[in-house]
Amino acid sequence: MAADTTASSGPDLTLGIALAELNAKGMLAGHVGDESVLLVRHGDEVSAVGALCQHYHAPLVEGLVVDNSVRCPWHHACFDLRTGEAVRAPAFAALTCWSTEQRDGKVFVQHVRAPPAPRPREEPRRIVIIGGGAAGFAAAEMLRRQGYAGALIVLSEDEAPPVDRPNLSKDYLAGQAGEDWLPLSPEEFYKDHAIELRLNARVAGIDIRSREVTVGRPGPGSGAHAAAERLPYDRLLLATGAQPVRLSIPGADLPHVFTLRSLADCRAIIARAASARRAVVMGASFIGLEVAASLRTRGIEVHVVAPERRPMERILGPQLGDLVRTLHEQHGVVFHLEDQAIAIDATHVRLKSGGTLEADLIVVGVGVRPRTELAETARLTIDRGIVVDQYLESSAPGVFAAGDIARWPDPHSGENIRVEHWVVAERHGQTAARNMLGAREAFTAVPFFWSQHYDVRINYVGHAEHWDDLAVEGDIGGRNCLVSFGRGGRTMAAASIARDLASLESELKLEERAVPTR
Repeated sequence: MAADTTASSGPDLTLGIALAELNAKGMLAGHVGDESVLLVRHGDEVSAVGALCQHYHAPLVEGLVVDNSVRCPWHHACFDLRTGEAVRAPAFAALTCWSTEQRDGKVFVQHVRAPPAPRPREEPRRIVIIGGGAAGFAAAEMLRRQGYAGALIVLSEDEAPPVDRPNLSKDYLAGQAGEDWLPLSPEEFYKDHAIELRLNARVAGIDIRSREVTVGRPGPGSGAHAAAERLPYDRLLLATGAQPVRLSIPGADLPHVFTLRSLADCRAIIARAASARRAVVMGASFIGLEVAASLRTRGIEVHVVAPERRPMERILGPQLGDLVRTLHEQHGVVFHLEDQAIAIDATHVRLKSGGTLEADLIVVGVGVRPRTELAETARLTIDRGIVVDQYLESSAPGVFAAGDIARWPDPHSGENIRVEHWVVAERHGQTAARNMLGAREAFTAVPFFWSQHYDVRINYVGHAEHWDDLAVEGDIGGRNCLVSFGRGGRTMAAASIARDLASLESELKLEERAVPTR
């Protein structure tokens, strides 16, 4: 998204601000002309950068300064205060930087500074990325940002350029955001940065020995493939993501039954929703419940069917699970928990409990599976995902993996983990890009995701598949809380509502407690 250039409240920073006026966090929001500017004291330096995050325009003055960076309060993007660079997703565009001058106990913001130019790199000569999702896009963008000038090919099975997938189950599906919100970058971005983005591209195989990718070309007729092309690579990134789990019950393939992963999936659901009156959502996961909220916003009656006792209890614990259920019930969602569908017909869903539900729209959100088929046939090491080292390199030299398919050594939990979070995938892609250029940078970011339920946003940092201690600060029922998940006397993760700064501080504590990677 473009930066917000509307006039800001606060002082005119060109007239000078006494250093003593900076708040306890060392930040002050003001303006230069019509542009919002954030003044930040970090160490002995004072920097001036754009005041709004380049992701969803969150006010950075409410964020956290760490060393020479500022972190976004909403979705934990991170910006370098000296250059404005977006060093951590989900933001990609840099903040504008202004020069500053200190004199007579004041700091004055002067003129815009040009960003530093990257040093051109010619090696490796050709990089191929398989996957046009979060990790694939982030890697391609970072490669060019790092000055990589070699051939760069992105092979995507999707029919649309990379989009902001979290929006597919949230504002876009709810009808509160147009399609112009969705692209991660305008189409001209790929041409301007010499990124060869191939859509509807089916990769048939990988030859590790010859370092080639085989791409099948769509032939005429019913999806046949012919005239396969062999693409050589010097570095390869696998970012094929995950695919939705489909039901294996009678009627699961009927035309009013959908899964949600791609823009095409979302368009199909929206088209059906235009005439639907009653919907059934299978699964009380994040995706399932975000879909439920979006369909309720469209005025459709929604029933949620799931085998769990509470929504999302396995991830968020019982108290937050109860809150999530209450939020949805207050908006008219009807739950059928500890139950499951056993058959679907044109107008009904039959439940194991013996009941039936009317439905002219059904969305299945019962989980996803990593798409590891290419890696398996290439004989990479697999363990419920592609096994990678701390640099995100697989068992084959020069072949990296990122996103939902990658299982990496997490220094915060001390375990090998695989995480299906959008921001993690983007950060994987960024780290893999730098390492494909020889950086040897360990992936150490703390996992983060957010989920939106009507007007309540839940932030989650860390990774806790299991915990033996759950501590609550604040009021869960009042929708203002921080819930910490511990194991063995050590905090593993934290979920928060309306406590953005506490979420950032929890993330920082987890970073500081990282254990050495084996």
